[in-house]
Amino acid sequence: MKLEAHGFDVDLVDGWEGRLFRRAAPSGDERTNPVLHLANFPLPEQRDDFGAGVVEHMRSGDVLVVVFDHGPDAARQPLFAAHGMPRLAAADFDRRKLQRAYSGQVGCQRFCNVGGRGICVYVVVGRASLSARLPEINAVLASVDVLPTTKEGE
Repeated sequence: MKLEAHGFDVDLVDGWEGRLFRRAAPSGDERTNPVLHLANFPLPEQRDDFGAGVVEHMRSGDVLVVVFDHGPDAARQPLFAAHGMPRLAAADFDRRKLQRAYSGQVGCQRFCNVGGRGICVYVVVGRASLSARLPEINAVLASVDVLPTTKEGE
């Protein structure tokens, strides 16, 4: 299955599902950010950008990947200096890298510049399954294409 919207082009890896969305702006002049959620389990309809509403229900072996587009202005910031979608290693994951710490989970957060967009990649996985899931996580990240920005706010 393929997901295409908001500057993303994703070929879903077998056994994974994804949602690609941009929340409605609370007021007409506010800008919201495109968000991609990928998981090897069914994603609930209600969830926050960085996984609240999801991570607290994850079981051992479950993986959530969030790709958050901070936009072209962020891409020029030093935090987003790394180019290209990251390839992750076990050493990148730690319990202290979780936005919300739940027992048995580890997380990873990396910032990069892809297609002129400032991208945050946030991954949550069960600690016991990290070694087994890491090749799959990297395959999922490799399936994500971030299209070059063509105008501000895209």
